[in-house]
Amino acid sequence: MSTTTEGPVLECHDLEKSFGGVPVLKGVSLSLELGTVTALAGENGAGKSTMMKIASGQYRADSGSVRVRGEELAAGDIRDAHRLGVAIVPQELASIAHMTVYENLFVGRELTTRIGTLDRRAMSRQAAEMLDVFGVDIDPGARMGTLPVGMQQIVEIVKNSSRGAKVLLLDEPSSAISEREVEGLYRVVRQLRDSGVAMVFTTHKMAEIRALADRVVVLRDGGLVLDRPMTEVSDDDIVSAMIGRELEDLFPPLHTVPRDAERVLQVEDVHVVGQPGGCSFEVRRGEILGLAGLVGAGRTELLEGVFGIRATTSGRIVVAGREVRRRSPAAAISAGMAMVPEDRKLSGAIMGLSVLDNGTLPRLAQFSVAGWLRQRARSQSVGKAMESVRLRSRGLGQEVGTLSGGNQQKVVLARWLTEHVDVLLLDEPTRGVDVGARSEIYRIIADLAEAGMAVVMASSDMTEVLGLSHRALVMREGGVVGELDRDDLDRPDVQELIFRLSSGLDPRPDERSAEPGQRAAEPDRQPEEGDA
Repeated sequence: MSTTTEGPVLECHDLEKSFGGVPVLKGVSLSLELGTVTALAGENGAGKSTMMKIASGQYRADSGSVRVRGEELAAGDIRDAHRLGVAIVPQELASIAHMTVYENLFVGRELTTRIGTLDRRAMSRQAAEMLDVFGVDIDPGARMGTLPVGMQQIVEIVKNSSRGAKVLLLDEPSSAISEREVEGLYRVVRQLRDSGVAMVFTTHKMAEIRALADRVVVLRDGGLVLDRPMTEVSDDDIVSAMIGRELEDLFPPLHTVPRDAERVLQVEDVHVVGQPGGCSFEVRRGEILGLAGLVGAGRTELLEGVFGIRATTSGRIVVAGREVRRRSPAAAISAGMAMVPEDRKLSGAIMGLSVLDNGTLPRLAQFSVAGWLRQRARSQSVGKAMESVRLRSRGLGQEVGTLSGGNQQKVVLARWLTEHVDVLLLDEPTRGVDVGARSEIYRIIADLAEAGMAVVMASSDMTEVLGLSHRALVMREGGVVGELDRDDLDRPDVQELIFRLSSGLDPRPDERSAEPGQRAAEPDRQPEEGDA
């Protein structure tokens, strides 16, 4: 990591900002050093994005000041921020989709030939050199709109750093990119830090904070509640600062599932197209079954295969004693199954429609007669379902896209509750949701299970699997390679065991399971201090 003795490159002093009379920032101060990465954490509405926009000249603070290398930034002047070397990469990217990568990199500072025409060859060549510095394999001539979001984001970062920015502000940099793109983003951030750039990123993801930050600053309700080096804080300290309560309160207490509880879901040797292995498991009424494993283990594919939205080549799926026709979401829904997908904005909800319309979508036939919607019936039914998950909105007419991430997820979940559900399939149920809203969603899931649903939850968040599951299956290459009960999940070394199983490494010799899908045996040794 680069170090500097020049003092702070950027200083925010006593920033205050209100919207419509509602305070968003309450006297927040922050300073940044060159060659460091600072995580600006907090729940949705804590003031993170507002602070970033003030520091980058997009917003004018009601009071307070921003200084860059000792020079005061003109309030609300983004050009002055650029002149002083401060740039922001917003959550909603500002790239121009129909233009090429090199055109985006040089927009506003195009290279020209001696006769005044655009020197496209020179711009393309220099763009390739700029991208190569960061080890990014992107064709400079590709249209920006054809690139994955993660690559577009890296191009925006490269553009700003190539313009001499010494302070880069990243607003939720990994919120809209896939897990496969995250490591590329991390690599670019670390490289910029090592070259002496001061970076800030807003997030509510603990894994991201640990992976990138030298320091963490936490805002809660517009005030600064934590500002410490990463070496001096634990995950518990950060989460407690974000939500104002202890980490232990994040997960609700789990009810006990009777051993003789009904087997509501039975999956027998189901082979999903594209996955080398088959899967068999069962879930009892009231049980939450977690699916753990590394990226590419086949968790999402399995859930989609069980629900019928992904093709399967063989196997049986039985719900409450009734075999369900494979490859048919309609048959799955009719049998009492529901699914909350990983990407709520792409597959879960229609952001431009109201809460009421989104709540009606899965069961249109229930609310229509001869093609006409029964307005009173659907309003009552959807309203009751949204009330059951404690949705915070201005009413059923509010557009889902204007809700917070946590409330959007509640809509996607609650819309299934207008009729009886026996089996609830959850794929990354709290992705893109802040810590406080996650706690609410965990309680909703636990309540639904306690009321009798069988829940299957796929999650890449190990803490989520450990904290919310009665039992967990470890997956690799589309198959189950280990099964852990509640006692296993409470072991100090469970994360190491799951990693070894999911990555194809042998567990410790005395922990080896005889066959895939069988429960890992208890170790003879006692856990040692430092096991994780």
